[in-house]
Amino acid sequence: MKQYVIGLGEVLWDCLPEGKKLGGAPANFAYHAGQFLGSENTIAISALGEDTLADETEEALNQHSLNYLMPHVPYPTGTVQVTLTGDGIPTYDIKENVAWDNIPFTPQIEEIASHARAVCFGSLAQRNVVSRENIHRFLDKTPKDCMKIFDINLRQQFYSKEVIRESLRRCNVLKINDEELVILGRMFGYPGLDIENKCWLILGKYNLDMLVLTCGTNGSYVFSPGQMSFQETPKVTVADTVGAGDSFTGSFCASILSGKSIPEAHKIAVNVSAYVCTQNGAMPEVPKDLKE
Repeated sequence: MKQYVIGLGEVLWDCLPEGKKLGGAPANFAYHAGQFLGSENTIAISALGEDTLADETEEALNQHSLNYLMPHVPYPTGTVQVTLTGDGIPTYDIKENVAWDNIPFTPQIEEIASHARAVCFGSLAQRNVVSRENIHRFLDKTPKDCMKIFDINLRQQFYSKEVIRESLRRCNVLKINDEELVILGRMFGYPGLDIENKCWLILGKYNLDMLVLTCGTNGSYVFSPGQMSFQETPKVTVADTVGAGDSFTGSFCASILSGKSIPEAHKIAVNVSAYVCTQNGAMPEVPKDLKE
């Protein structure tokens, strides 16, 4: 069986002012990783309802040539009401008790886990105990050399100290933004440190291979033992920022797996993310020159 790069967690429809678009960090991550590694090598794992929106989800995933493993469960397919500020920054109203809150751990999903080359997961899909326990089971079944990316993705009230701590223990790469870093600092009792020292502390405390910190227009960092990479954020005309972080993570992961150095992978991720900000929606096709 081939090895897969996997996005694991929520799949949902972002209901934007101009209409609804398929979203959810795991599908976005898998899509963007697939633009670099080949869509046949990536897969999104979640759950869908038994409704017409589930049919639309499968149709949209097929249109994006995205592999997926999403069992149908007796809950509605996920939706999010997205409102954009004047600066294009999204705010979210994430509907609860939906299909991706109840992701099952099927034999087929377990088989994928045992052949994972990389997996990206977040805190949002762990808000319900069913998905949380099955995400943990999935991570525990992955090979020892699997790249396990915790893209923390704090949304509304859907996170807890325990969920974050358990996820940090199971990952070897943390992806976080500057606002989330402040919340973590307060939560774990080191609010006085500057951002770099917080990152070094977390990297060492949880024995991480890498910590990726994005700071919006103020640039981004990648910390690894004995090394730090910094990249400025390109200045672009922003259409919306939906999916930009996921495109960063997907392209960074794909570049590392392809043998790029951390600074090289970081530069690619920054440029891909900037391009996605110029487009509407989370899954635009990345131009050929960026892929090359």
